[in-house]
Amino acid sequence: MAHKFEIYKDKAGEFRVRFSYNNEVMFSTEGYTSKASAQNAIDSIKKNGPEAPVEDNA
Repeated sequence: MAHKFEIYKDKAGEFRVRFSYNNEVMFSTEGYTSKASAQNAIDSIKKNGPEAPVEDNA
């Protein structure tokens, strides 16, 4: 698979989500205190991401 979400623990012990495409990290989230919150972030991105507007500030 060329793209994936990954939940991992950072050095501070918080759960974070990173999204990779072709093994390149495209973005990562803030830290969450629970794994369930990190999973909720993934669910929200999947649900709301396709309809999010693009803001071009160039």
